This record gives sequence, C-alpha cells and structure tokens, in this order.
Amino acid sequence: METMALKINKRIESVEGSSTLAITAKAKELKSKGADVVNFAGGEPDFDTPQSIKDAAIAAINAGQTKYTPSTGTVELKKAIVEKFKRDNNLEYTANQIAVSCGAKHSIFNIIQVLADEGDEVLIPAPYWVSYPEMVKIAGAKSKIIPTSAKTNFKITADQLAQNISNKSNILFLNSPSNPTGMVYSKEELEAIAEVCVKNKIYVISDEIYEKLIYDSIEPVSIASFGKDIYDLTITVNGVSKAYSMTGWRIGYCAGNAEIIDYIKKFQDHSTSNPTSISQAAALQALNEPEELVIKMCKQFQERRDLITSLIDRIPQVSYIKPQGAFYVFCDFSKLGNSFDIAKRIIEEANVAIIPGEGFGAPGFMRLSFSTSNERIEEGVKRIADWIKKNYK
Repeated sequence: METMALKINKRIESVEGSSTLAITAKAKELKSKGADVVNFAGGEPDFDTPQSIKDAAIAAINAGQTKYTPSTGTVELKKAIVEKFKRDNNLEYTANQIAVSCGAKHSIFNIIQVLADEGDEVLIPAPYWVSYPEMVKIAGAKSKIIPTSAKTNFKITADQLAQNISNKSNILFLNSPSNPTGMVYSKEELEAIAEVCVKNKIYVISDEIYEKLIYDSIEPVSIASFGKDIYDLTITVNGVSKAYSMTGWRIGYCAGNAEIIDYIKKFQDHSTSNPTSISQAAALQALNEPEELVIKMCKQFQERRDLITSLIDRIPQVSYIKPQGAFYVFCDFSKLGNSFDIAKRIIEEANVAIIPGEGFGAPGFMRLSFSTSNERIEEGVKRIADWIKKNYK
C-alpha cells in the first residue's frame, strides 16, 4: 500500500531544530552509556530552585490551587511583576500591561506572532539566540541579520542599526545580557539605539532574561526606561528561569503597550491558555524573595567566569571577549576549522559538550556554559586543551 506523502505547513517545514538542544541530547545519550561527559552546553543554572520557592509550590498544591487561572496570569503574580519592574528597572506598568506565559521563550514567540506580519522585516543582531530567526519564520516574516564582531564587543551601534532599517523593518531584537556572548549594552549605547527606533517607529523586543546575572558591578538598564516614546515601542521580556534557577517551572512574562498585550492575551487564549497554576505560585514567591539569594548565585557565576577564562587563556588557538553577564563564554575557534565539525569531534573524542556557533549566526565560534562546578570546568577545559594539542600540532 502506497504511503501518502506528508503535507506540512511550509513555514514549519523551514524551521531548523535547536542546535543547543541537539548537543545537550547527545551529551545525555553518552552519559546514559556510562561516559564521563563534561557538559558546557547547558543553558540553565546548575543550582537547585531555592527551598522556599519549592515550599510555596507545595503549599499551593495543598491549598487546591490546581485549577485554571486567567489566561495571562493570576492577579497576585501580575502585581508582583509590576512591583519588580518598578523596583528593578524604573518602569511603571499596570496589571493590564503584563502577560505571564510558559517561559520567556513563549513570551517572545507570542510577541512575534502578534507583531510580525508576512513581508515584515525583523532586525536581529548576530550572534543571536538560536530561536529568534526560527520564530520569525513561523510568523511568515523575514529576518534581517545585522552582523557584529569581537571588535565591537558583539554589539550593534546606533549607526549600524540605522543603516540596516528599510521600509519593511518592523521589529528589533535586543538581548542584554546576551546569549551567547554575555555582553551588556551600556546606558549610552541603549539611548542611541532608542533614538533610532523612535525615529523609525521600530518595535523593540528587549529580552532581559539574564538581567540578574551581571558582573563587575555593571548596572542593568532597560531600554524602555528612556522616555515615553521608546516605552510605547518596547515589549520587555523577563522570567524566573535564570535568576531563581527555575528553568523547568516554565514561567516568563512580558510588559508593554496595553493594546499589544491584549492581542497577546487573545493569541495565548487559543494556544496554551494559562501557565501552570502551581508554577505561578512558585514564581510569586520567587519575586518576593530576598535579593541575597540571587546575589549569592551571581557571585558564584562570576567566580566561575574568571576561572574558565583564565584556563582558556592558556589555549593559544582560542580567543574570547570576557563576558559581562549570563553564564557563557563565546570563544573563537576559527583557527581550527568548521565549528560544527569540531564540536562533534570534541564531544565524541574528548567527552566535552560545547555548542557550535552556526546556530547563533557565528560560524567559527563556540559557546561554553560555565554553569557547572569549578572541578568540572577545570576538567573540561583541560580535555579541550589536550584534544587541540593532539590534533593541531
């Protein structure tokens, strides 16, 4: 009997799988077979969720908070998010300007589906998080990649942005601190970019999920805080995954123009509906936790950053720009050849999982996560150094 050919939506057919998830899956496969794998691929904190947050979730279960909530989040959680934006970002929002979703990734996906139409152009600085261009494809819009380099600390300038805007440009992605580079935009850089966006009426999706993990006493700045004009154009995205080590709880949120948020609500009504009620109770607790918890974790990440970069300094074939935030160091492996092939060989021959730069729009580079213990960092970098020495004499 002849099998009927699948007829798949063309936009979905064009979507690439996540390179980060693929490498992570390979690492797990090797570990399940008994291999001692050092995992530099992880995009999540290796710390456990704080006990007080877990206790709040258990209390919610015991109190029967296991039913549907409003589609875009409980009233209590939205109030806590409003307070968080006021306290941390100098941003004034009301509850009807907040949409809670199943993770920051989900928030961004919803925003793109609402704001990006067929024929629109979405501006994406490279290196970028792997999911941005794929989300744009699903919406039927086009990505316009704006390349950066180590010379500009992997950041776009206002002039570069202005040169890349066309009459089809509609949205700019801004990710600070950046995944994968760890770079942070300064107040002055953001003010200049905001001016260009206001002049050209470009929406900004400001992905600030790593804002609590910034090092060297650098202060995080939200682009929406520079006045009403850019405030009205910006949808600020955040969540509890990175700051509170709650990746599996799947709670993210966005804030912006109330009319845009209402369209996001309608879209979410007919896709996921509400995020998990129990996770929302946990997120509410997280946002009310003392800042000391986050500060302690951030300090450990900074120590790990300093350790991994000091070890990479001893590998002459590899270079990097020291990250200012997040928990990744983005390394230039271009002297060694194709980064995808190298990553494949390193995991198979040295049992170290690293993410090739192709998925981030940066061939020749590798993303190494330092979200693991000092001992594993030392072991992993040693294995990479030994592998390079063996294969590139």
